[in-house]
Amino acid sequence: MSDQRRPPVLITDIISQASSQLREAGIETPEHDAKLLLAEAAGVELRDVDRALLMGEELGTTGQLAVFRAMLDRRAKREPLQYITGHAPFRYLDLKVGPGVFIPRPETETVVQAGLDWLTKNGMIHPCVVDLCAGSGAIGLSVVSEVPGSQVWAVELSPNTAEWTRRNLSETAKKYPSIASNYHLEIADATSFATLAQLDGTVDIVITNPPYVPQTDIPEQPEVRDWDPELALYGGSMDGTLIPERIIERACRLLKPGGALVMEHDVTQGDRLVAFARATGFAAASTGQDWTGRDRYLFAVS
Repeated sequence: MSDQRRPPVLITDIISQASSQLREAGIETPEHDAKLLLAEAAGVELRDVDRALLMGEELGTTGQLAVFRAMLDRRAKREPLQYITGHAPFRYLDLKVGPGVFIPRPETETVVQAGLDWLTKNGMIHPCVVDLCAGSGAIGLSVVSEVPGSQVWAVELSPNTAEWTRRNLSETAKKYPSIASNYHLEIADATSFATLAQLDGTVDIVITNPPYVPQTDIPEQPEVRDWDPELALYGGSMDGTLIPERIIERACRLLKPGGALVMEHDVTQGDRLVAFARATGFAAASTGQDWTGRDRYLFAVS
């Protein structure tokens, strides 16, 4: 009598079919996304998926594969990968993200590193740091967890987004308990001179990733255009510099003499924001590049 049992579904076939589905949907990295989603659904690491692929093994229970296919369908509709998995890596942190919060990008890690390098160069052991436009909390939580003894004040305008900031503070504090008393979150307008007015003239460094996308430059990627909150994207003017310029003005008052501002911006805005920073009263200003060599942030010293 012939064996009527259904043959096992190998991971090679699963990933091949999933990659084809994502490729047809226009996903730029279909195989990577498929493997990452399978790892998430199966509760394993990405390297475990790679090993199973190499060995031609099975991976995942029937229930886990059903979860994977549901996640795959969401990705095929161009929902951001990080919203589907519920988290995003940023430097040494793994941040919770979802609809309503801006997904932290690798280029912002460059901005944080520039700020940390400046703190180290200047021997600041217990710096006072401000993170304007906090979002997920990526910048401020990186600083407060990587620089023991730092005091970080973070400002977020949206109460809904601030819920994500609080979640990430809670999660990060499990690994770094001391930060619970060193990280302070305010729900307020980061461009208002009334916000954190008690800190005016005392802050060592402001590190910020404000909204800066020009209103004439609507992102082509559906994951950005249709899912990232507009409040975190657009800079408030045709060229996107209105909010960044207001952030420069606010930072100028917050910083003590010799303090620094590190602010992420669009690749088209470097020269304008350097000129604006100097006109606002900063003693020096320059443009820094990200890891791809593109103009990415303003570095200004008061």
